[in-house]
Amino acid sequence: MTNFDIVPNRRSSSNSLKWLRYPKDVLPMWVADMDFPAPKPILNGLHKVVDHGVFGYEMATPALKETVTARMDRLYGWKVKPEAVVAVTGIVSGFSVAARIACTPKKGLLLQTPVYNEFHEVKNNIGIPQLDVPFVKHINGNILSYEIDWDIFEKQVKKAGMFLLCYPHNPLGIIFSRKELLKMAELCIKNNVLIVSDEIHSELLLDGNKFTPMVKLSAEIARHTVTLIAPSKTFNVPGLYCGFAIITDKELRERYEKEVSRLNLNVSSAGLYAAQTAFSGQCDGWLKELRRYLTGNRDFLVEYVTEYMPEVRLTHPDATYLAWLDFTQTSIVGSPYEFFLKNAKVGLSDGKGFGKEGVGHVRLNFGTSRKLLEQGLERMRKALKSI
Repeated sequence: MTNFDIVPNRRSSSNSLKWLRYPKDVLPMWVADMDFPAPKPILNGLHKVVDHGVFGYEMATPALKETVTARMDRLYGWKVKPEAVVAVTGIVSGFSVAARIACTPKKGLLLQTPVYNEFHEVKNNIGIPQLDVPFVKHINGNILSYEIDWDIFEKQVKKAGMFLLCYPHNPLGIIFSRKELLKMAELCIKNNVLIVSDEIHSELLLDGNKFTPMVKLSAEIARHTVTLIAPSKTFNVPGLYCGFAIITDKELRERYEKEVSRLNLNVSSAGLYAAQTAFSGQCDGWLKELRRYLTGNRDFLVEYVTEYMPEVRLTHPDATYLAWLDFTQTSIVGSPYEFFLKNAKVGLSDGKGFGKEGVGHVRLNFGTSRKLLEQGLERMRKALKSI
């Protein structure tokens, strides 16, 4: 059994972006990178790679692609052929490639905001319009929930070449309903818009929630969809840079593979080996324990904020290890990100990077030990109280 209460010192023994971005007195709770060591089977597999001693150019083998498709079948009953799997260096490069083949200066990228900050970089990196569909915010007590504005979605999708879906949603933790997914897909297909479903958080389910890939809804939806998955968030190996685009439509896949090749997006050998082990099922016991621990962290966070910072509103995520906090009803003047960095020595993700709807908000990563989570929240509480 894994003890998630014990985490390694990442500041002194690694080159961690999360822990070295800020001075030593700042507790980092920002980037989507957990503090837990990867599962033992992955670590053991990587030790074997190191012991072999040769780090040459490698590729995603048929065996690895079969492992990926077998996992999709085992988890969701999604039967897909191994040739549909394309290895990519990560989800960000995966959706950027898709945008390159689907969007033009006249047909832009459709996003539901607030959303993962890297989604917002695509328009600048490729030179295309961004079409926002802001969620409608609802408040029940101090709990935030969000729903789709269908009028705006239907208006904006007509101008899009690609819809980039974040599912489960980062930073809101939403698992969309079947009805919502079907309606989004219907509007995209009607307007000849490519669907790219970023499902990187699909195995980080809280409360025993269930997940169904977008493509499982119908064969027609599958033909119009690029599904992006990776072991990186689930098994905490993001620095190994390995993900997969699953594309069942042959013509679409060939266009996608051609762009991947043109950009030389080659996956590291360590990432390929880690993915093989992660998706083999050997780490599923660890994952079950992780989900239980993250659910407990989520509950602790919600209860703490409700009791000690009642003026703060926050999500109750159904998936991910990310929470979205709204400080617009507090006495903070200006950016809560800057306020807590200066006054609490806590490094959070600035909400404005997730879209204009994120001003006055922050994203908090609770993928850490309960002790560090409590320490960060206590610092934040004291800073708020000092105003």
